[in-house]
Amino acid sequence: MINHSHHLFTLHYFFFSNMKGKLLWELPRWTNAKMEIATKDPLNPIKQDVKKGNLRYVANVFPHKGYIWNYGAIPQSRHKDNDTGCCGDNDPIDVCEIGNKVCCRGDIIRVKVLGVLAMIDEGETDWKVIAINVDDPEAKDLNNISDVRRLKPGYLEATVDWFRRYKVPDGKPENQFAFNGEFKNKDFAIETIKATHGFWKALISQQTNAGELNCKNTCVSEGDSPFCCSADEAKAVVDESCPCGEASPVPSSGLILFLSFFPTVKHKIS
Repeated sequence: MINHSHHLFTLHYFFFSNMKGKLLWELPRWTNAKMEIATKDPLNPIKQDVKKGNLRYVANVFPHKGYIWNYGAIPQSRHKDNDTGCCGDNDPIDVCEIGNKVCCRGDIIRVKVLGVLAMIDEGETDWKVIAINVDDPEAKDLNNISDVRRLKPGYLEATVDWFRRYKVPDGKPENQFAFNGEFKNKDFAIETIKATHGFWKALISQQTNAGELNCKNTCVSEGDSPFCCSADEAKAVVDESCPCGEASPVPSSGLILFLSFFPTVKHKIS
C-alpha cells in the first residue's frame, strides 16, 4: 500500500561538504511508486506524482525491477547548467546510492560521491550522481567511478540501460546522454554538485527568478533571504495540509516482478 505524501520538507535542507554529505531518499531500491520532492508545494514535501488523476509508478523494464538503486536527491541544489549544451531541469540533483542496504523513504544518510552520469531528458540535463552510503561495508573500497566498474561489474551498464529505457513503456522515446553515456569521475561530480549548489544559492537570495518553485523554508536567516519561514509558519503549513487518506493499492498491471529470475546480488548563505 502506498501513502500519498511524506511530511518531510526537503528542497532547502542539508548539503555536501567535500566528498561526503547528507542525502534524502525518495525511492527505496526495488520500489515502483514515483515519489518526488514537490518543488511547487509549500515546504516541498515528498509526494507521489499524479498524472491525469492517477498515481504514477515506474514500469519494470526487463530485467530490472523498479528502481535498481536507492534513489534520492541532494537538497540545496538546482539543475540550471550549460555544461552539456542543454539547460537544467530546475530540480534538485538526483543521486543513485549503490550500497547493500535498502533505505526507507525519507531516510537521511551520509554518502560518498563516486561519479556522475549526464542524462538528457526531453532536451534537459538531468545529472545522476553515483554514491555509496559511508556506513556500507563496501564503502572503504569504493572511492571513484572506476572502482564501481571494477568491483561491481555490470552495475554501471545496467544504470545506463535503466535510464535509457525506463520511459519507453509510457510511449516516450529513449533518453539520451551527454558525453556519449560516459560516467564522469568523482572530481567532476563534486564540481557539478558545487555548481548546482551555487544555482540554489542564487535562487534563495532572489538573484534569479524562482518561477513556479516554492522557496519558503526554515533553513535560511531572515537577513539573508526573503524566503525565510519561521517554525510557527512551517507548523501552520503542516496543520493546514490535507490529511492522508486511505492508501491506494498498487496496480497489478505493468508491475510484474521480473527479478525472481535473477539473484539479488539555521543554514546561512555565504
